[in-house]
Amino acid sequence: MAQKLLGEIMILAKWITEEQLQKALKFQQQQSCLIGEALVKLHYATEEQVAQALAKQMGIPYASRENQILIPEKTQGLEKLIPEKFARENAVVPLFIENNTLATAMTDPANILLLDNLKLVSGMEITPFVSTKAQILKVIDAFYAGQGSLIDRVLDKGGEGGEGGSDADVMTADGKLDLDKIIIGDSKGAQSIKLVNAMIKQAIAERTSDIHLEKYDEKVALRFRIDGSLYERSAPQSELFDAIISRVKILSKLDISERRLPQDGSFTIKYQNRNIETRVSICPTVFGEKLVMRLLDKGNVEFNVDKIGFETRQKEDFLKAAQSPHGLILLTGPTGSGKTTTLNAVLNTIKSPEINIMTLEDPVEVKMEGISQVQIKPQIGLTFASGLRSFLRQDPDVILVGETRDNETAESCLKAAMTGHLVLSTLHTNSALEAIPRLIDMDIEPYLLASTLLLVAAQRLVRVLCPDCKVPYRPPQDEIDMFAKESRLNPLPDLTRLTFYKARGCPKCGNMGYKGRKAIYEVYFITEEMKHIISKDADIPKLREAVAKSGAWDLRASGWRKVMAGVTSVDDMTSITMTER
Repeated sequence: MAQKLLGEIMILAKWITEEQLQKALKFQQQQSCLIGEALVKLHYATEEQVAQALAKQMGIPYASRENQILIPEKTQGLEKLIPEKFARENAVVPLFIENNTLATAMTDPANILLLDNLKLVSGMEITPFVSTKAQILKVIDAFYAGQGSLIDRVLDKGGEGGEGGSDADVMTADGKLDLDKIIIGDSKGAQSIKLVNAMIKQAIAERTSDIHLEKYDEKVALRFRIDGSLYERSAPQSELFDAIISRVKILSKLDISERRLPQDGSFTIKYQNRNIETRVSICPTVFGEKLVMRLLDKGNVEFNVDKIGFETRQKEDFLKAAQSPHGLILLTGPTGSGKTTTLNAVLNTIKSPEINIMTLEDPVEVKMEGISQVQIKPQIGLTFASGLRSFLRQDPDVILVGETRDNETAESCLKAAMTGHLVLSTLHTNSALEAIPRLIDMDIEPYLLASTLLLVAAQRLVRVLCPDCKVPYRPPQDEIDMFAKESRLNPLPDLTRLTFYKARGCPKCGNMGYKGRKAIYEVYFITEEMKHIISKDADIPKLREAVAKSGAWDLRASGWRKVMAGVTSVDDMTSITMTER
């Protein structure tokens, strides 16, 4: 019986459609790549789905951290059989030894040359397992790291001094810092270079969004922002601080001699088969310069409206508005609350070859195929307002304006929405309904806003409880009373059987009790009653009454749904939401 093709297996599993397979085959011919790579690049399938299909096709096991197979045995000396350098360069990781055969995870078990090299290096027969490159590289980081953090390993080794280039300074041909080729602790060269490499690599491994490095009178502080909270990490010595700042300036193409003025820059990291954009901000303080690096990792961002945190009704209302031919959608929330991710997920859902989607952003954080994205540059006159005016000559159907900051931008958004375009934008307000009086304060006519506005929404990010260590408990009476009053569930569940969860901490979550974040929303589709209130006086209490009649709920009620589902804790949810006044 003939072996089934990879595409056939994935269609049978309902991971892709026949139409998607045909498009992927055309793409494969154009790009000269494997069909699995084509499906992943076109976002038709995930790396995990391709690996599982390959395992089924070849009749060999699929290994992942989820199925507990991609966990190397620590007592068999596997790290001596396959050196870290070989493992990293070939994306392979040893799993266990059985009957003088070495089980090894790899991305392409059909690679005969690699299997032969593994036999030569290890001196054993090889039993292949299939896994994804991203998962294998993560396991390599953990397995070969040994005791202590990457930063500690560099600090313990000491440094040779100097600022010259070295094999620790590995750059790709297009100028990206290639962390996949760097083995922390074994590299030679300047201590500052090794520390920057270790700092970034450890930050990525810990799912850090921002790295903070600052100097005080007698010490240096290094902190990682993980899931919205700052945590201290081992800091370098004071005498290395200036050299580290200079190293980051060189990577970001900034002026290393300028220490009196703030500077902003960026560079790209190649790591575990993905590109991570790094935005750098350096600001002078009384004790020296402060460095903040924001890591924008597209590989860790979900652009799927089913996974970002929407409740069913909220998703339906948002997509109903997003599929309208024209009108205005506003999403509000503080900086760093995930507004861009939500809007990109919505655009990713509605995009098609028949729709011309254009975005104006500051900055363009994540590059998306099928969407024309423009970075604003106020220093040369390319602002949100001026860019939006030029967009209208580009025949757009959908326009995303990164932020409505002023009257000129607000008026341009409204005019675009009134002339047959769907416009999505963000505002900085504390709640969704407060966006309406804010726009009126920007001199937008209430009757025009009422006729144009389709939907207002707000969001916050709650920390997700670690699924491996969260602890169930019977909530005390005060939490039950709050839940009954604020959840807006009708009917209420049996309060005597209510179970909530709290954080504990384990090695899998770094003893933090939380692992990742999810959004909570308030989503209000504009009803006829709300339009009447907006055009008359935009009174917030009246709008809240109209929202309640429509059956929608606020951020706190949305948060209680996440608590009831065991996604987050009461403490975390109540710390970022407020009850309506």
